[in-house]
Amino acid sequence: MSVQNILRPDVITIRADESLQGAANRMHHHRIAALVVKTDDAVTGLISERDIIHAISRHGPKALTMTVQDIASRGIIMIDPADTVKRAMSLMTHHRLRHLLVVDEGKLVGIVSIGDVVKHRLEDLEIESNVLRDAYISAH
Repeated sequence: MSVQNILRPDVITIRADESLQGAANRMHHHRIAALVVKTDDAVTGLISERDIIHAISRHGPKALTMTVQDIASRGIIMIDPADTVKRAMSLMTHHRLRHLLVVDEGKLVGIVSIGDVVKHRLEDLEIESNVLRDAYISAH
């Protein structure tokens, strides 16, 4: 199955010059764990709840007044919508990521989280289990 089948096209973004407090508020409001950082129309990073926690740990409460660009991850791993979910799992595991940006011909088309990948994998395992159970019952 391809990433296209599990990606979330509703990508929530934030400007690089906004505050971490603003990022935290936006994540809370949308009930998500990461935001795509944009400067003008270009994707320049990704900021997650974990990034905000690390900033607060290092800088204390003043971290919330820092800008997103001060702490956002810049080395973003991207994947094509035609890539397999298995490849997404491999990239997430190898790079220890929780989110992958999905880019088609240079344009951001969605985001895939580790939760999306796990949900897909569990659905596959359930189908496989049902097929095996049905085959076993039919054989006996």
